[in-house]
Amino acid sequence: MEKHQPTPPYYAVIFTSVKHPDDAGYSEMAQLMEEMVSSQPGYLGHESARDGIGITVSYWESLEAIAAWRQQSQHRIAQSMGKTSWYERYTVRICRVEKEYRFP
Repeated sequence: MEKHQPTPPYYAVIFTSVKHPDDAGYSEMAQLMEEMVSSQPGYLGHESARDGIGITVSYWESLEAIAAWRQQSQHRIAQSMGKTSWYERYTVRICRVEKEYRFP
């Protein structure tokens, strides 16, 4: 779900993950994070899908906005829970989007 369609250039944080079968509390925290990030300065929106592997791409105005979100206290708790309880593995990639194409 995108907040709005960003216009390049902007930054994309690509989070790919595989969850543990027992991910108690994950859905509630994911909902809280979605509510909180929407008011984070520099946040432009995100898209997400899960079918075995989860992929969430969030869009940001700057590297500084990404760093500020990463340091947000509730988000830090979610990161810690992800490492200890929810994910078998994950990867985070940060990219600068220079161009994009759309259809239609």
